[in-house]
Amino acid sequence: MLDISTIRLGKVLKVNEQPYLVVYALHFRTAQRRANLKTKLKNLVDGSVLEKTFTSGEKAEEADLERGHASFLYIEGNEANFMNSESFEQFSLSKENVGEGISFLKDGTEVSVLNFEGHPVAVQLPAKIELKVTSAPPGIKGDTAGTATKTVTVETGYQVNAPLFIKEGDVIRINTETGEYVERVAS
Repeated sequence: MLDISTIRLGKVLKVNEQPYLVVYALHFRTAQRRANLKTKLKNLVDGSVLEKTFTSGEKAEEADLERGHASFLYIEGNEANFMNSESFEQFSLSKENVGEGISFLKDGTEVSVLNFEGHPVAVQLPAKIELKVTSAPPGIKGDTAGTATKTVTVETGYQVNAPLFIKEGDVIRINTETGEYVERVAS
């Protein structure tokens, strides 16, 4: 059981027999009252969001999650399909459960899988991922004052702002948490 002082962003709690990820947590105290914790919890099974306030002394149960590894296979309709790296079993998650990370997935991308009671409920991408630039407008000579950027498209179809020297065929590293360009990868 978790005390409200140990509930932080990224923790997964068990609420109503479902796993919920803490996506927002604010500790506050009202005049001469006990400490409270206001949270927003994202259901890892159906993607719904629950707002819950915990009061001082209240306990929360941490969800029993197992971590595993899988490879991304393909997208079909509204489902992203993966293969478990240990058992080679295939499973699918809705695009909503994968979240913004769907924009960075290409065939064979290794991800961490969160399993709740033996069933996959979410995936976590690596912090940075390397993708090939498939479309990049030419940089304009002399337009380099400051931090000039241009919008390039990578192999997954995702568009990102990158420096003017990035050209089609380059491999770039992208931060999967922010969706921003990090650096060009040496060939």
